[in-house]
Amino acid sequence: MNTEKLIKELNFKATRSSGAGGQHVNKVSSKIELFFDVENSLQFSEEEKNLLFKNLATRLTKENILILTCYESRSQHKNKELAIQRFLAITTQGLIIPKKRKPTKPSKASIKKKAENKKKVSVKKALRKKPGLE
Repeated sequence: MNTEKLIKELNFKATRSSGAGGQHVNKVSSKIELFFDVENSLQFSEEEKNLLFKNLATRLTKENILILTCYESRSQHKNKELAIQRFLAITTQGLIIPKKRKPTKPSKASIKKKAENKKKVSVKKALRKKPGLE
């Protein structure tokens, strides 16, 4: 994954953010919105795109666009850097192929132990009953 070429595919939009800022807050657009079109990206192969669609399905819009916002800092440049870092972390996480689960069986010793424990519990509960009149 070539991060420099990938960053060039990103689109940014600066808007006014809520939060700290003092007197200057209503004049400056410090909130950054990052847009990335997964479907039309040239940096990912079809397999990688399918992986991203699958792993990032909850984060994508209907048009398969990933949108990230950052308004932690008062500085627009700092927010842009943070958004890029988050984007790279999300995409690298989205490209990880999960390992297939190997089904296992319980060991004979654990089955025996479970049966013995079950027998003890049933005897304990049987002793709690009132004795029969017969």
